[in-house]
Amino acid sequence: MRGGLTDPGPTPDRPGTTRAPGALQAAGTAVAVLAALAFLVSACATGGTGARDEGPAHADGVAGSAKVSASAAPSDTPDRVDAVRLIKQDPAVSAEVKRELKPCVGDEYPIDVSYGDLTGGSASDVVVNILTCSDPVGVGAYVYRERGGRYENVFKAEEPPVYAEIDRGDLVVTKQVYERGDPVSSPSGENVITYHWSAGRFSEAFRTHNDYSNVVGGDATPAPESG
Repeated sequence: MRGGLTDPGPTPDRPGTTRAPGALQAAGTAVAVLAALAFLVSACATGGTGARDEGPAHADGVAGSAKVSASAAPSDTPDRVDAVRLIKQDPAVSAEVKRELKPCVGDEYPIDVSYGDLTGGSASDVVVNILTCSDPVGVGAYVYRERGGRYENVFKAEEPPVYAEIDRGDLVVTKQVYERGDPVSSPSGENVITYHWSAGRFSEAFRTHNDYSNVVGGDATPAPESG
C-alpha cells in the first residue's frame, strides 16, 4: 500500500516488531481521510467544479450517454416526403383535386400526412389526405408505397368527404354520409371501411355504418302540448 502502510513483519534490524491489526486499520482510515481532504482542496483550487474539471472522466461520461441515446433512438424513422409535389406529379390524382390544391395561408397547404407500415415494404408507407381550407372537408385520400426509390400510388378515394388513417397495420377510410338538406358541418352518418393489404393490393376487410344523432348539437323538436 502507498504511504508505508505495508507491514514487512519481523526483520533482522527490527526483531520482533509487528503491528496490531487495529493499528493498521486506524492508520489506513486516517490516510484515506487525508487523501479525500486533499482531493477536495485541489478541486476548490481549480474553481470549485469538483470532478467536472477532470477532463478525461467527463469525456467518458458524455460518450457513454451518447451511446445510450443512439441505441434508444428509433432506427426506422421515416424519410419525410414533399406531399404537395407528390400529389401534383401523380397522374392518378384527378385534375380537379390538383386544381383545388392551393395554400390556405402563406405556403401552408391543407394536407395531412401519415407514415406507417401498411404494405409490409422496407420503407414506411405514406398516407396523404387533402382537405378544404374552410371547413375542413376531406376531398381526397391516397396511399403511396416506396418501390425502387420512387413512390407509387396504391390507393385513392376521391369521393368527398373522405379521410384515411392507419390503424394497427390496416387502412381505415371514413366517408361521411349526407342526406338531403344536411349542412356540410352536420352529416347524417358515416361509413367506416377497413382495407387490408394482400396479394399486392388493398382489399376491403369489413365496414361499419354509424348514424349521427340529429339532436346533439342542434335544437330538439318540442313535444306537442296535450289537449
